[in-house]
Amino acid sequence: MLYYLLVAVYVLICALLLVVVLLQQGKGGDIAAAFGGAGSQTAFGARSGATFLTRATAVLGALFILGSLGLGMLQKNGAAGSVMSGVAAPAATKSAAPALPTSSAPPPIPAAPPSTSGAGSTPSASASGSQSKAPAAPVAKKGGGR
Repeated sequence: MLYYLLVAVYVLICALLLVVVLLQQGKGGDIAAAFGGAGSQTAFGARSGATFLTRATAVLGALFILGSLGLGMLQKNGAAGSVMSGVAAPAATKSAAPALPTSSAPPPIPAAPPSTSGAGSTPSASASGSQSKAPAAPVAKKGGGR
C-alpha cells in the first residue's frame, strides 16, 4: 500500500515539474523582444517570477531524482532475481564440419539449349545421343571505351 502511495506522489511531482519547466521564460530573446515588447510577458514581475520558478524547478528536480531512486529500491520484484531468470539455456550442440560428397565422379553438366543463331541449324546434334560439350564462354564485345 505504501508503494502505491509513493508512486502517486511521484507522478504528482513529475506533473508539477513539467508545469514549472513549461512556465519558465527562455533566457534567449524571443520574437517579442525583437519588436520591443520584452517586458510585457512577465507574470510575476521582473525578477521575482524567475527566482520562484528557478527554486521550484530545483526542488522538484531533486524530489524527482530521489523519488526515482527510492522507487527503484522499493520495487516489488526484489533485487534477488536477474533479468535472465526463468529463461532456459540453449541446448549444447557439437559443431561438426559439413559432410563432403563421397562420390568421386564429377556432377553431370547440363546440356546447352540448341543454338538458334544459324538458319540451317538442325536439332540432330542433340537428338543423336552423343555427349554434348559444356557451353563456351561468352565472347567479349568490343566497346567504345569512353
